[in-house]
Amino acid sequence: MSRRNFALFLAVGFLWGIPYLFIRVAVAHLPASIIVFSRVLIGALILIPIALRRGTLSGALKNLKYVIPYAIAEMIGPWILITTAEKKLTSGLAGLLVATVPIWSTIISSINGDRTVWHRKRLFGLIVGFAGVVLVVGLETFSRKQSLLSIGMILVAAVGYAWAVIMVTKKIPQVDGIAINGIAMAVTAVFYLPFAVIQLPAHIPPANSILAVLALGFFSTALAFIAFFIVMKEIGPARASLVTYLNTAIAVLLGVIILGEPLTVGIVVGLPLVLVGSYFASRKSAPTSP
Repeated sequence: MSRRNFALFLAVGFLWGIPYLFIRVAVAHLPASIIVFSRVLIGALILIPIALRRGTLSGALKNLKYVIPYAIAEMIGPWILITTAEKKLTSGLAGLLVATVPIWSTIISSINGDRTVWHRKRLFGLIVGFAGVVLVVGLETFSRKQSLLSIGMILVAAVGYAWAVIMVTKKIPQVDGIAINGIAMAVTAVFYLPFAVIQLPAHIPPANSILAVLALGFFSTALAFIAFFIVMKEIGPARASLVTYLNTAIAVLLGVIILGEPLTVGIVVGLPLVLVGSYFASRKSAPTSP
């Protein structure tokens, strides 16, 4: 990996590790629907012109039958679930639970016929990863520090993330990722517009909440996707997917350092298990020789 690609890789890890902090700040004074609407509107306004300039927007529009389900499972559902859950969860725990995406991806791929999941390394990853999730959920909820319902909401969001990427990769692999996500963000913005209008706050929220939403839309929604697709093109999807482990660690660290969130026993014990499990569960084994 060149220095440029490594720098981009680190940038993506940071950009996808910091949204949980932005959400935690914004949700203190803004409804979840307004946060989601604002971030996708900003993202769409940036990504769609880029796709137009690249001449790839028409490909996404012709495949709306796949882009709309992707938008539902990747943005409309998960982003409202995560944003709502962070009213009662720390940003670090939210990032940790989203790190289970590779585990759910492995399970969904297996259901769809991918038998490589039964390789011992991937099975080891599934077992270790689930052990980490169980420990996190158990330790956090039994200590009454976190909401079991909110934890469940983020795990459902993680399953949605996993299914969405598998579906769109399988059905329209030839369509530009920036175009797909630009259209998906526009669809999500249209969906949440009426909810955002109804829930407009009576008073102007604090500046830190407004800045958090703007940063969430520009950095963690638009810029992060642009950087990720550059990295994926340069180093391949398999190595690019390793950014999951980096952004999880960043989410936990930022929550502790900037927001003063506690580094709980559940996170200390569960984080290494979830990351190790996700790594092995997502590693495809080499085909065996006949």
